Amino acid sequence: MTGPGEIVHIGGYTAQSGGRADGIVAARRDPATGALTPLGTVAVTPSPSFLARHPTRPVLYAVNELTDGLVSAWQVSSDGALDALGSFSTGGAEPCHLAVLPDGGHLVAANYGSGSVAVFPLDEQGVPGERTDLVVHEGHGADPERQERAHAHMVSPGRDSEPLLAVDLGTDSVYRYDLDNASGRLVPRGPRMRTAPGVGPRHLARHPDGRRCYLVGELDATVTAYELSEDGSLHQRGRVDASGRTGHVQPSEVAVDPDGRLLYVANRGIGTIAVFDLTGELPALVSEVDTGGEWPRHFALIGEHLYVADERADMVRVLRRDPSTGVPAPVGEPVPLASPTCVLP
Repeated sequence: MTGPGEIVHIGGYTAQSGGRADGIVAARRDPATGALTPLGTVAVTPSPSFLARHPTRPVLYAVNELTDGLVSAWQVSSDGALDALGSFSTGGAEPCHLAVLPDGGHLVAANYGSGSVAVFPLDEQGVPGERTDLVVHEGHGADPERQERAHAHMVSPGRDSEPLLAVDLGTDSVYRYDLDNASGRLVPRGPRMRTAPGVGPRHLARHPDGRRCYLVGELDATVTAYELSEDGSLHQRGRVDASGRTGHVQPSEVAVDPDGRLLYVANRGIGTIAVFDLTGELPALVSEVDTGGEWPRHFALIGEHLYVADERADMVRVLRRDPSTGVPAPVGEPVPLASPTCVLP
């Protein structure tokens, strides 16, 4: 795999999860046009539904979203090729998200099916070791079908003294933890923060100012704005609709642009990216863009472009953000890829 451009990796659902992907795909990105050129599957692995990178080492990680969940790691070559470093049990079912702490010393993963958070130490080369902790959430929410038990959906490490936030769809909660680096164990920082009943929190995005964060509700189709205090507590500022459209709206990914000016929310069911202005007290919807599919599960902001993984339309859609407004618009034709679930720059 040679040629100019940047390499991105794309995870997807394989047959084990009812998908059509074979594993992790590499693609070359043209920074000028945003165009993606698929280079083929570089790791055959079951349902790598979410990917993450080490902050300083050329290592890529994936959750294998299986009944017996795994975290897998690969050494990344300059051409995007992946060399396996090993797989490790997450101690739970259907892990759907993972993240590396900013210092590169530990990896955390969210087990959706069993409502737990797993911790793995990383050595100096970024290679995982055996799990050091498994924190199991307990409880349920208002929706008897989707919230019958805890469902950890995202882990968001903080910077410096900020807590690690664990978003749980099943219990309508955001849990706050500190990591004890010596033991590799999570220590609760106060009680969990409860959302309104039936929100079904999925993902959150932190603002670059370190104070604000925005939580999308998968079940009630909302965005809730919070203020993060110095002691790590979360204070709700208000809640707005995740979309201005009618129909079945099921938010998935959420991200703040690097300038902290805009918030982007992907809405499944209606297939849109909603754009919110963040200059006021609450996010204000300024535009909503059709992606050309119906199930935008994830997107990545890379430079002036936005890459949308539409799981059910078997494509990645490239959009360019307007330099002045930040509103994205599709460019080129969709990139055909089987069951994509995550785009990793």
